[in-house]
Amino acid sequence: MKKLTPREIVAALDKYIISQKDAKRSVAIALRNRWRRQQVPEDLRDEIAPKNIILIGPTGVGKTEIARRLARLADSPFLKIEASKFTEVGYVGRDVESMIRDLTELAVNMVKSDEQEAVKVKAQAIAEERMLDILLPPKKASKATEEIESEEKTLELVRKDATEPVSTREKIRRMLHDGKLDNRYVDLEVAERAMPVVEIFSSAGLEEMDINLKDMLGGMFPKKTKKRKVKVPEAIEILTQEEAQRLVDMDKVVKQAITKVEQSGIIFLDEIDKITGSGGGHGPDVSREGVQRDLLPIVEGCTVTTKYGMVKTDHILFIASGAFHTTKPSDLVPELQGRFPIRVELKSLGKEEFVRILSEPKNALVLQYRALLKTEGIDLVFENDAISAIAEIATEVNTRTENIGARRLHTVIERLLDEILFDAPDVAEQRIVIDAKYVYDKLQDIKEDEDLSRYIL
Repeated sequence: MKKLTPREIVAALDKYIISQKDAKRSVAIALRNRWRRQQVPEDLRDEIAPKNIILIGPTGVGKTEIARRLARLADSPFLKIEASKFTEVGYVGRDVESMIRDLTELAVNMVKSDEQEAVKVKAQAIAEERMLDILLPPKKASKATEEIESEEKTLELVRKDATEPVSTREKIRRMLHDGKLDNRYVDLEVAERAMPVVEIFSSAGLEEMDINLKDMLGGMFPKKTKKRKVKVPEAIEILTQEEAQRLVDMDKVVKQAITKVEQSGIIFLDEIDKITGSGGGHGPDVSREGVQRDLLPIVEGCTVTTKYGMVKTDHILFIASGAFHTTKPSDLVPELQGRFPIRVELKSLGKEEFVRILSEPKNALVLQYRALLKTEGIDLVFENDAISAIAEIATEVNTRTENIGARRLHTVIERLLDEILFDAPDVAEQRIVIDAKYVYDKLQDIKEDEDLSRYIL
């Protein structure tokens, strides 16, 4: 875990997310507390529980983005999942424990990728030798017994055969490094795709069995291979991947991955307000409260069985989010409320924030569209008044129709640049300037017609 201070975490989040200082501070403190926990004496370390967070705010204000960027900063396994996907035990649907299995799978893939990167140089060297064997197959020593008259003669023959291929092999190696063989095709034997994984969902909880036909039947049948004709660079890449997989110790990978999940895993529970009952006691409300009660042991800390082994959830950080339009956090079951001690309200975004979102972040929408059109040889320029006009229209449409926050900017800009994006491949290289007049000319009619803006913007 990187030793980032809360101030550094907030500064890193500021590069991608506009406004929402309170939410950034809360997640920064939660992340720093994880590092602090690692430094305390071991007997006290297990007693310190993670401070889970509920982010309260309308859609499109940055709740998911804050959690996702936080996970990237910490290099932690991160899983985003909708709470409304789960059902109470006894109903057909996803079991809450499946989120821990999914997170463990993600962590295994993360660690495996890192380990493969670490052995890449060694794998490339082995792959190169295998490629040279394909390009220059070793000669088979077929000698009749009568040809071998004496030991001295045999040694002489071996010496003669050994010196010649070495020089030829080195010549081919040099050609390989110089790229002179890049257009040559070779026949390569590659393993066929494995059998599909079958996951069973049922009210009897068979999902826990984690049935995987590949694991069950993999040892019973030999691995099938097929021949492919590929160019030398692609063949070397395939061979490098094969060798990297062989060099990686999967037992070590699984052990590290489970530790990573238990100590630094982050689960983002979106739409938690959808499983909050509104006080009724019939129908779906019963199931909603049931999901909360199933969720409670996972958040409190329990041990979940996965195909990689037992995973403890005691120190996984849970970040929940919801709009809470018709409900409130206090409608959650009391035990679950106590497991989310930090509540942060995110503010709705207005014109001023939209202007900043369009131009300030590293992944700003304006920069994205400029980069996309640059590939067609078009230099797209947004004037400041155009950015202000786009923000103004997005704010007005959000006010009059459904408020979907910054996501409205995507629909407005797509409509604005519709013609340019369509015609871009057919026009000569040029510079296109978008100003406020262009924005109003393109969007004014749709903006003024409320019914039309509901469907288009």
